[in-house]
Amino acid sequence: MPALHWFKSSYSDGNEPGDCVEVATTPATIHIRDSKVPDAARLQVTPSAWVHFLTHAVK
Repeated sequence: MPALHWFKSSYSDGNEPGDCVEVATTPATIHIRDSKVPDAARLQVTPSAWVHFLTHAVK
């Protein structure tokens, strides 16, 4: 698997680099990790599950 490109929300405060959720995408999977512990277990969901989550999270 190629290296993942991790990013975080533009709403994240740059002064607290360890308090964010980071996301990396591939065509088949969305990878989610805690920026405080980047080598810990990660969540993996399908793109459709991620869209469903975001739809409800922003309400």
